[in-house]
Amino acid sequence: MIKYCQSMTNIITFFPYQNIMIYNKQRFLALCLGLILTSFTLMPGAIASPLLGLMEPANIALATGNNRNFVSSAVERVGPAVVRIDTEKTITRQNSPSFNDPFFEDFFGRDFGNAMPRTQIMRGQGSGFIIDENGTILTNAHVVDEADRVTVTLNDGRTFTGEVKGKDKLTDLAVVKITDKGERLPVVVLGDSDQVRVGDWAIAVGNPLGFNNTVTLGIISTLKRSSAAVGIPDKRLDFIQTDAAINPGNSGGPLLNEQGEVIGINTAIRADAMGIGFAIPVNKAKEIKDILVRGGSVSHPFIGIQMVNITPDVAKQNNQNPNSPVLLPEVSGVLVTRVLPNTPAATSGVRSGDVIVRVNRQPITGAEQLQKLVESSGVGAKLELEIMREGRSRQVTVTTGEMSQSS
Repeated sequence: MIKYCQSMTNIITFFPYQNIMIYNKQRFLALCLGLILTSFTLMPGAIASPLLGLMEPANIALATGNNRNFVSSAVERVGPAVVRIDTEKTITRQNSPSFNDPFFEDFFGRDFGNAMPRTQIMRGQGSGFIIDENGTILTNAHVVDEADRVTVTLNDGRTFTGEVKGKDKLTDLAVVKITDKGERLPVVVLGDSDQVRVGDWAIAVGNPLGFNNTVTLGIISTLKRSSAAVGIPDKRLDFIQTDAAINPGNSGGPLLNEQGEVIGINTAIRADAMGIGFAIPVNKAKEIKDILVRGGSVSHPFIGIQMVNITPDVAKQNNQNPNSPVLLPEVSGVLVTRVLPNTPAATSGVRSGDVIVRVNRQPITGAEQLQKLVESSGVGAKLELEIMREGRSRQVTVTTGEMSQSS
């Protein structure tokens, strides 16, 4: 309101008659002052004083700006435990065969190719956060993947050498351990991502582009956004989507709720859009962090197919096309577009062009549903698939296998 009054005052200044201008300006400022004082008087919980403009001490903080908003309170609570992670990776490259060409040897000398550097240090940077006083840090797997050296820097300037205890590429989660050297380490509070709702506040903290402990604010835009929909089909995740700004270097940093609890791990952004960022729900990290701390591997069951959703309308449009190479059953389910070799699906006789309509008698309406069902079944589980092939219903039993992290 004060800004509005100031803007209006500037407009009055341009009134062509000076005396009227001053008179109206004074009246207008007096009116604004009266409205401000009235607004204080009408504020819920405000107690008017017999003296103009005075309030009870309980409300003075609000009037003077001494109160703390939830963002600053959350950041003060968590900020010290958010760390910067610097990585180094040494790569060896082969010199070009062109350097062995006689032309190069005659022009530059026979030792020219050998003089070219064959190793190079690649440096990267990300974020993470300390989850216990033993120095356990959660971050993204892609932040520390194949790193030869990991350096962890706290917000107070302390630095530690980090050890990657474990990582899981399919969920893009990793655990790094630092030795506290007897010093006390700040820790975050892990929240419950199952309690998050669309429209809740979201606070992203991290080190984007090397700017340490940067804070951005937004809301939860949507929940359970599948990795396939995001454009990361090689992951097995349902992301939290937020419009809080997430930039390169934010990866691995915490996404907080308004209480300052970690509800997600910032992971990815859409390069072709603004205000669309994604975080891994913290409950997923809770499920596997202890396995990663021990250096173990996380099991991910799979059957070995590539698939797309199919509906009766989609199938009907396909069947009405005279150039369509195949007729599809006009049902809801998933169409198998490829069966990977040497996988459980290939061994069980699943074929490209099959439409999976039920698994263990449960109707299947989409690829995401089938993926979650396989993931929750565990390795070695027997799945009874009802498929449509060449207009007939068939039963196929598939035993889930364990997906390799390099797959």
